[in-house]
Amino acid sequence: MPQTHPSPTTAPPAPSTELSLEERLAFINTAMSMRLDEAAVAYQVNTAHIDTEPVDLRDVVTGPLDTGPAPLPDPYPTPVAALLQRAHHRLLTNGWCTGALVDEDGARCLYGAIRIEARGDSGLEASAAAVLLDAIRRTFGDTDSVPSFNDAHRTSHVPIRMLRQAASLADARGL
Repeated sequence: MPQTHPSPTTAPPAPSTELSLEERLAFINTAMSMRLDEAAVAYQVNTAHIDTEPVDLRDVVTGPLDTGPAPLPDPYPTPVAALLQRAHHRLLTNGWCTGALVDEDGARCLYGAIRIEARGDSGLEASAAAVLLDAIRRTFGDTDSVPSFNDAHRTSHVPIRMLRQAASLADARGL
């Protein structure tokens, strides 16, 4: 009698369904993680023979050196230009502020820097402020005053640049 075996029943293959975006990204993430792990192992194997000494970070990472204030460049030969140049240098080294002639840290506004560098000479101070206001108006149009221009800025970049331009303007005028 021949033996009959039940024929194995195989399920028909499931219809292919397209993967969602999240599923595809999960597969790609897994594949990339595996490739990165393989690359890390290959790097370790390829560089294992290189003898290195540990690096002391204190030798590599250093703080800024306190070199003192920057030297004043050669002064302009004219008094108003030299005053504006000194005021420019003062703002660069001691800081710029807004809303006051001088703040609690010693930083000064444009007019405060001119006043301190004028050293009590009110005529020189007035001439320097006038040249600065003229330089500001040449670049920015109608401006009420040097203090209002100073207080209209949040950072020192433009006010300090205008002080440098005013020094150059005063020198060109022979002031």
